[in-house]
Amino acid sequence: MAENNSQFPQWEVFIQVKNGSPYEHAGSIHASDKKMALQNARDIYTRRNEGRALWVVQTDNIVATTRDDEEEFFDPSEDKIYRTPNFYKMPAGTTNL
Repeated sequence: MAENNSQFPQWEVFIQVKNGSPYEHAGSIHASDKKMALQNARDIYTRRNEGRALWVVQTDNIVATTRDDEEEFFDPSEDKIYRTPNFYKMPAGTTNL
């Protein structure tokens, strides 16, 4: 049976709580364009002054790894010693590095 999908595209919403803080995923909305997506995100996710800034990105534009990519992307690479700081010498008197 053919699916009749009459919804607007889905967008992912990210909120920055205060200046300088990271953006965090808040949820998803449906909108016809980026202007509507920002307005819907504001209306749904920041009704009580929860954020200082919003990002919206169309869900179809997000690229993610899959389980099949796990080995290629995330397995340790012991042949790349520069990925661990074990061989760096700290200068004398250095703090908060």
